[in-house]
Amino acid sequence: MTDIFKRLRENPGPLGQFADYAEGYFVFPKLEGPIGPRMKFQGREVIFWSANDYLGLCNHPEVLEADAKAAAEYGMFYPMGARAMSGETDQHQQLERELAEFVKKESAYLLNFGYQGMVSTIDALVGRHDVIVYDADSHACIVDGVRLHMGKSFTYRHNDIESLEKNLIRATKVAEEQGGGILVITEGVFGMRGLQGKIKEICDLKSKYSFRLLVDDAHGFGTLGETGAGASEEQGCQDQIDVYFSTFAKSMAGFGAFIAGDADIIRILKYNLRSQVFAKSLTMPMVIGGLKRLDLLRSRPEIKAKLWENVRKLQNGLVERGFNIGGSNTCVTPVMMQGSTVEATLLSRDLRENFGVFTSVVIYPVIPKGMILLRLIPTASHTDAEINETLAAFEEIQKKLVSGFYKDQEQKLLEEQNLRFKDA
Repeated sequence: MTDIFKRLRENPGPLGQFADYAEGYFVFPKLEGPIGPRMKFQGREVIFWSANDYLGLCNHPEVLEADAKAAAEYGMFYPMGARAMSGETDQHQQLERELAEFVKKESAYLLNFGYQGMVSTIDALVGRHDVIVYDADSHACIVDGVRLHMGKSFTYRHNDIESLEKNLIRATKVAEEQGGGILVITEGVFGMRGLQGKIKEICDLKSKYSFRLLVDDAHGFGTLGETGAGASEEQGCQDQIDVYFSTFAKSMAGFGAFIAGDADIIRILKYNLRSQVFAKSLTMPMVIGGLKRLDLLRSRPEIKAKLWENVRKLQNGLVERGFNIGGSNTCVTPVMMQGSTVEATLLSRDLRENFGVFTSVVIYPVIPKGMILLRLIPTASHTDAEINETLAAFEEIQKKLVSGFYKDQEQKLLEEQNLRFKDA
């Protein structure tokens, strides 16, 4: 028998092994000041590219006013309890109606948090005889939801419709044998690489295969489509999405989430989503604040227009300088480079301390070994000066990476501190 704690101490995991080296700087960094294009990191002002506040609503005067008034009137606890017990209000229902109308669905249901909401939605949609088919690059919340499933599941290669179809054939065989159905799961926008999910192509397969489609559109809601209703509006297939999911933690600059779909299905789900039935209702300041955010999203198209103006400036500037952004067709802007995990940390430190640019750095096991991904999230709040400063900084760190500067630093660091990392 093995002691669980002993095992954990000996093998803290692919990210946990970096805890002593990275914590407080690369992992769990502390940003200070109002959320925006410029924040403080360890006493230095940096251009901040890691907020998902796409539309710049988190410090919008009307949003701050709505949040403050709601907090003053209701506090941070009201309504008490889960909605099924004591947490229902007219305002919750109003926000649901307006969200459903916005994404062109019959009904919507609020969720207290996006991650656990997605886990519960998957859990409630499928039984043990059903089969799940999902994209290999799916977000962790989808993966965890699939893990709860007692039946079969298959992954298809990222955004590969041929691979999806092969797995649909496998899934159909299993479902027919077991008397179950098929749930396909994809994302409107894949948050690491910035590619839209091929929702239209997936919907086209409904003419050949019987399945229901769940779309996680966390990054698409508010940023894509003519009205901002998301990736499926952008692709002209909103009516073919069976269950639409999005979070408030991106364009809505808050917390919570919602699902939307046919009224009878949403009603069934609200009685079966364990993370909602047995957890506290979304607090009133976020509900009332959510109504204000949605109003701005609908009534101020110039905000989304400014966002995309900044996206184009940043992405075109990177491509013109020879950077690989992976063909991103969304606001998410990944800059892909080659190098080790330690090189990635040294490069990131250089950016922050010597160039005043803060980006999220993504490494193995989130992405393949040997790849460095610096993810930039442009917002409507960024200025031309901030974009140009960032482009100039990226030019310099690329030169250093290619010349072997960070590789030399890596060797010195490992030797001086006697560090050893697996798969680094």
